Amino acid sequence: MPKFGAHMSISGGFPLAIDRGEAVGCDTIQIFTKSNRQWAAAPIADEDAAAFIARRAESSIDPVFVHASYLINVCSEVDATREKSVMGLIDEIDRAAKLELPFIVLHPGSPKGLQTDVGLQVAADNLRLVINATANCGVRIAIETMAGQGSSICGEFEHIARLYEAVDADERLGVCFDTCHVFAAGYDIRDETGYENTISAFGDTVGFGRLLALHLNDSKAKFGSCKDRHEHIGAGEIGRDAFEFIVNDERLEHLPMVIETPKGKSMEEDEENLATLRGMVR
Repeated sequence: MPKFGAHMSISGGFPLAIDRGEAVGCDTIQIFTKSNRQWAAAPIADEDAAAFIARRAESSIDPVFVHASYLINVCSEVDATREKSVMGLIDEIDRAAKLELPFIVLHPGSPKGLQTDVGLQVAADNLRLVINATANCGVRIAIETMAGQGSSICGEFEHIARLYEAVDADERLGVCFDTCHVFAAGYDIRDETGYENTISAFGDTVGFGRLLALHLNDSKAKFGSCKDRHEHIGAGEIGRDAFEFIVNDERLEHLPMVIETPKGKSMEEDEENLATLRGMVR
């Protein structure tokens, strides 16, 4: 059976993310290591990192991985944004390394006012800067498939393949496949034919060997809407069938599959969504 999990809050301390994950039955979790809406963050204290590493060692939850700040835009040619994005991603990688976490999921951003080709090259240049500056660690950057909103890149599988080729550092890059995003971007996964066409296109264009994780999210928005609106599993425009195809796909079964679906304070919704996914496994 695949490893299923959810995004968990670090409120109150990093170890509590593990506690929360265990409470709802996660096999794996994703976290932010800082506020996802602010550039600045206090360094992670040695004792906080040690406490998290010790708590994780006690748990069966594995892997724990990071989602980078939404502020980062590696496509930007605007000097101030570019500098903040490069330094911000370096900091995210350093924080992940301190917590001994394997990879960071990244929204690559939008080349506002630039053509896609230029945006991809800018992103590649900035990613190389980040990779060179963090050459002493093995934390990988997982480029997330995007919904195609606005002028954002990586709403097409070809964008990711071209970014990989331009960066030329396969050992430090990876991919995170988000179901809501690919559906919104125009990849129809609702029936078996559409799913197979989509996943085969991904394999042929990007390569399954580059996949590090999946985000399993249904969509509030219509097919091809280019809108990133997550919904509970099976309750949105994608529907149950696509998720059944995914959780029973032998090409994906070794990967962590994390939900980012709506949740309340009790996290009952996470329990229900995870139970739904596990109930689909044949």
